[in-house]
Amino acid sequence: SMLLHGTTTTEAKSGYGLNKEDEIKQLEALKEADLRHPIDIISTFLGAHEIPPEYKTDKETYIRLLIDDIIPEIRRRDLAEFFDVFCEEGVYSVEESRRLIQAAKQHGFKIKIHADEFAPLGGTQLAAEEGATSADHVMAITEEGIQALAESDTAATFLPGVSFFLMQNKKAPARRIIDSGAVVALATDFNPGSSMTESMLFILQLAVYTLGMGIEEAINAATANAAFTLRRHNDVGSLDIGKKMDVILFDEPSYLNLVYHLGVNSVRHVVKDGRIVVRDRNLTY
Repeated sequence: SMLLHGTTTTEAKSGYGLNKEDEIKQLEALKEADLRHPIDIISTFLGAHEIPPEYKTDKETYIRLLIDDIIPEIRRRDLAEFFDVFCEEGVYSVEESRRLIQAAKQHGFKIKIHADEFAPLGGTQLAAEEGATSADHVMAITEEGIQALAESDTAATFLPGVSFFLMQNKKAPARRIIDSGAVVALATDFNPGSSMTESMLFILQLAVYTLGMGIEEAINAATANAAFTLRRHNDVGSLDIGKKMDVILFDEPSYLNLVYHLGVNSVRHVVKDGRIVVRDRNLTY
């Protein structure tokens, strides 16, 4: 379905197992899917997505388990390129997140952070300090967080599908972040709990109508800048000499119609790495 909606490269996370066996199963499934499917799937280990019920009163033991056992094992098996942590009140504090991030970096993981989604905890500043490729959500970001992004290569990834799906009034202050000079990206956050959509076209529309982004800004955030957050910008994200030929052809008279014509999937053809994988809205691989 993602391919039919025009996605040719995606990040996918674990984080719904919260134990070694199930996290490994999820990442193994992603690795197998990457081998079988035209979409390039880049895996992220999100074992620090929550605190498992059995460790609710003993979080430190779970943190030690992640640092001493699960993170090294995920790296040994080469199951993920990125490490992510939910830095949020009631989940992982800034200092707990820092410990986990630094342990992951020691094993060669690139970093992403669920940052400042509900409370202005300072996860965005942590992301910038630790060289994360992105701080995701940022709905409760502070001016200090915005400045930290502007002075770093860490991107703010907006996930407007979450606010829409959860019927929240709080949204990322996109205009302020963009005007600061920070890099911004867009993503679906496709998951069963808070953003059940695989349509990046829908996300473009939400970015324009709910975050106040211009259509050109939104397209850039969903393509070139999104590739930058995955450190794939030298290969995908724009049409350029030497990059993969990943192309979407829309059944619209103008790119402006991508956010004007609502409620339809206007993706007609998709080319992945020079190969037609969707023709006339039908999969061809």
